[in-house]
Amino acid sequence: MSHETPIYRTTPARTAKMMAIMCGVCIAGGALFFAFWDYWISMPPGVQAASEDHAGPAVASGKTIPVTLDFVESSDFKQLAFNALPGEEGNNPTIQASVGDKVEFTIVNKGISFHAFGVTPATEGFGEIISGTEVASMNNPLKPGQSGTSSFVPTEEGTFYYICTVPGHREMGMVGEITVGPKGEAPKAAAPTGISHTFDLNFVESADFKTLAFNALPGEEGHNPEIKVKSGDTVTVKSANNGISFHSFGVVSNPDDVNSIVFNSAIGSMNNPIKPKEAKEVTFTAGSPGSYSYICTVPGHAALGMKGNFIVE
Repeated sequence: MSHETPIYRTTPARTAKMMAIMCGVCIAGGALFFAFWDYWISMPPGVQAASEDHAGPAVASGKTIPVTLDFVESSDFKQLAFNALPGEEGNNPTIQASVGDKVEFTIVNKGISFHAFGVTPATEGFGEIISGTEVASMNNPLKPGQSGTSSFVPTEEGTFYYICTVPGHREMGMVGEITVGPKGEAPKAAAPTGISHTFDLNFVESADFKTLAFNALPGEEGHNPEIKVKSGDTVTVKSANNGISFHSFGVVSNPDDVNSIVFNSAIGSMNNPIKPKEAKEVTFTAGSPGSYSYICTVPGHAALGMKGNFIVE
């Protein structure tokens, strides 16, 4: 009697099915890989320590300095700069400010590469970026044609640097100076003027809750209206919650800090918010002249769009 080892065979149909499954897995994996291409080619983030010693709203002077900076590149990509290439007018302009001034940056990527922005006290490299000054990051940069905003309120004298925070771009020329001098005399609040204003600032939300705003969504008439009053004017703000989430209101010195409310302008709070379909109001006196913001003071809502300009002249 012979004892032969049995041979196991499969059918062509089962083989084809197995190959189809393997091909599907490979295609799905490849799609995921290339969908996150920007991540795979990015460098690990550097140490970007926020420094409360260099910036903060507590010393705001009331003076706002608007600055627009464009990322630009030479055609051979050997020179990078802000606003203009070396030798051209406007190259890497020096910004003059005083302690307590608010430098408001508008950053536009007019190049063909990826860029990011920040302010640092460091004389070289791309670390020590001051919190609140960032626009994008090295791992999530501004693509060509994209833009963003940030602000810088220095709390001490000295020289700071605005840079592209993508590694190597500062060394190729994307760096400019911010010279900070001593603090000037802060504007003082005027005596009550006897003039009163009433503003309706209602909370609205997009259906997917990705966009929040006051009065109207972006692109619609009445979106986040700018408010201008005189120091000493009496201001009444009426806020109705027309959304389905909880909200609260305040005029702040720093739109990124929900605790920087000024003028006793709060309506509700993150712990005692305005509920859906509720409406509340607050009356206060406009204080020192300056550029402020009104926001939803529930954390994260201002970043989703619930903020507008509040100017005291």
